[in-house]
Amino acid sequence: MHGRRFRGTFAAVSSPSESRAAIIQGDRSVLLEVEHPGYEAARAVLARFAELEKSPEHVHTYRVSDLALWNAAAAGASADEVVEGLRAISRFELPSIIEHEIRDRIGRFGVCALEDVAGDPSTLRLTIAERFVRDRLAGDKKVAALVRPDGSGFLLAAEHRGLIKQALLGIGYPVHDRAHLIAGSPLAIEARIDRFTPHPYQRKSVQAFVEAGSHGVVVLPCGAGKTVVAMLAMAELGVRTLVITTGQEAARQWRREILHKTTLGEDDVCLYAADRKDVGPVTITSYSMLARKGGTGPTKHTHFDRLASEGWGLVVYDEVHLLPAPVFRLTAELQARRRLGLTATLIREDGREGDVFALIGPKRYDVPWRELEKSGHIATAVCFELRVALAEKERLRYATATPREQPRIAGENPDKIDVLARIVERHAGDRVLVIGSYLDPLADAAQRIGAPVITGETPQRDREKFYAAFRAGGIRRLVLSRVGNFAIDLPEANVLVQISGTMGSRQEEAQRLGRILRPKPGGATFYTLVTRDTVEQEQALHRQLFLTEQGYRYFIEDTGDGAEETPGRAGGPTLH
Repeated sequence: MHGRRFRGTFAAVSSPSESRAAIIQGDRSVLLEVEHPGYEAARAVLARFAELEKSPEHVHTYRVSDLALWNAAAAGASADEVVEGLRAISRFELPSIIEHEIRDRIGRFGVCALEDVAGDPSTLRLTIAERFVRDRLAGDKKVAALVRPDGSGFLLAAEHRGLIKQALLGIGYPVHDRAHLIAGSPLAIEARIDRFTPHPYQRKSVQAFVEAGSHGVVVLPCGAGKTVVAMLAMAELGVRTLVITTGQEAARQWRREILHKTTLGEDDVCLYAADRKDVGPVTITSYSMLARKGGTGPTKHTHFDRLASEGWGLVVYDEVHLLPAPVFRLTAELQARRRLGLTATLIREDGREGDVFALIGPKRYDVPWRELEKSGHIATAVCFELRVALAEKERLRYATATPREQPRIAGENPDKIDVLARIVERHAGDRVLVIGSYLDPLADAAQRIGAPVITGETPQRDREKFYAAFRAGGIRRLVLSRVGNFAIDLPEANVLVQISGTMGSRQEEAQRLGRILRPKPGGATFYTLVTRDTVEQEQALHRQLFLTEQGYRYFIEDTGDGAEETPGRAGGPTLH
């Protein structure tokens, strides 16, 4: 298994032009015919350097964006390889403007580089290979405020390292950061390979990260062992490590995993949280802790200033696609540390993928979800969208509601509970998770299917009791609020029913599907209940982009009164 690395040839997908699946247009959009025999091969090519924008039933739209090209360049792709890939799948001759823009954008990667200044660790040199770029940057007020001319380049204070990378990316020139990284305090740590065997893709992702300078992002599916990647990186580098997670529950799970799979002891792995602020060789905290304002330190963020003063040699960003805006600003202060971002998707609903690229680093390694599915490292999954009608009374309420109220009305559609009950009945012998965003329907769902419900208000002791019972088989159904999106270790779950979501979030779709992807016999089934003819159905089109990008087919079935009778597909239920 090689992961997402460029090989320099696309001969395997070449075919007579009239039989190819893609139409490539001058605006860098690519139309891909879903039912075409060459669809899968073309999709695999595009996944290397393009982003999926739309995924209706018959034709998907990709875009060869600047950021996708720069991530591909960071992974070793050349302009020739990208152009060759597009020609191999294109039904018509490649527009000349496309080749020109691809060569221009990939050529920009590395034009600007940050390097050390001998004898002055407080100053960095920004080298620029092309004069017209130097002139352009000198005339940009935002950038000029951070640098001072010096011969054929510029000098800047080391503390502005992150800011200059953000600013230059913003004007179209990603920076190759070659300046020194702090070694950090040493830490004796080894992976306990007597207790587990790392998968080859996990070892290769660490190798790619270290060889690229130990700053960047590894993209792996949920359930594929991103925590193991971090631990292997810690053992490879042998340095004190700060791990930043999505919350306290995730932090506790990280601690359990590190203690089980490494040679570190109880006193070596500490939690820095609201109720206890311990600091040790490996310290685990949350984004919310770092983002809390207060204190008189350099950043006026008490906990960040406290932790930033430690001798970390590595900072791990768990679920880096969820990095909140305040922590982006703080991350700019950590540019001299090795930085490992872990995520199932680089998609950010706020459009700040560029900040991840600039401040954490480029994508260093990824493995497509379906590739790990085929190799048995994650479960085979089938995905369904079940459309549920609103009752007449609810339709009137929806029609007269404000745009702000409509998503809740659609999400709380009472008829979804009947559909849920039929799904649970069909999967009587399975381990079923039900997840939603609105608390009242979750309570109704829990009562209807006879399952406990866990929300943000559920005490930690009760959560652990329910999780343990589910793992042991004492209970086979569990209802979860958005606390179930992250950091719950329930590998036995093989069915997930999503009864409502958050504004069509692709991030959330990735996380929720990931809850059932631990390898298991029989695979997994993922259902989403969507209220028909509402904003929820519109949001579903956006949410499905993630699944389509990963190669999943999303089968749609209407249910309830007024629906057309449609047969079940791919082994899925017909729930009329």
